[in-house]
Amino acid sequence: MASIQSLLARGTVLFTVGVFFALVLNLLQVQRHVTVFPPEVLASIFSSAWWIPPSCGTAAAIIGLLYPCLDTKLGETQYYKREWSSVMRCVAVFVGINHASAKIDFANNMQLSVTLAAMSIGLWWLFDRSRSGFGLGVGIAVLATFVTQLLVYHGVYRYTEPDFLFVRSWLPCIFFSGGVTMGNIGRQLALYDGDTDKEKNE
Repeated sequence: MASIQSLLARGTVLFTVGVFFALVLNLLQVQRHVTVFPPEVLASIFSSAWWIPPSCGTAAAIIGLLYPCLDTKLGETQYYKREWSSVMRCVAVFVGINHASAKIDFANNMQLSVTLAAMSIGLWWLFDRSRSGFGLGVGIAVLATFVTQLLVYHGVYRYTEPDFLFVRSWLPCIFFSGGVTMGNIGRQLALYDGDTDKEKNE
């Protein structure tokens, strides 16, 4: 059983990674005018609303801690030996998916959504392949999309070309791939903790 200290350490690392992703990836969306915030909320240096980085950091910490916990509860076997190089490749693919949503121009939103959905499932297949990973990814995508719909509905910010109620149809793909990515980082950190505990016991 992981100690409280190791959980706090992993949570802090995951929170920091989530904040960093939020700042960098949200900047892409704002620069390309995919998302539009009211002028008064864009007070930070990274052109992001102040509440986005801590919110994403908290979500990243919860997701990253939840994945290895669920693996243990379900007795989920990992398809690959976890290494940081694999996690970094997963992060690179996730950033690429987010970059594609902001930078690449498609004929219509449906083509973009289908392409990003395929890329997101490909990310899960390449770097996860677990039932818990897929299920949590889908759950995260549904919940995060619902919360985003509420935020846009209440005027916190808006999307320039909404085609899925108040948001873009490809948004669940970004949340799904982000959940899988943070889950992989959380699993790797948990594995590192496990190795450290073994060394102490020996």
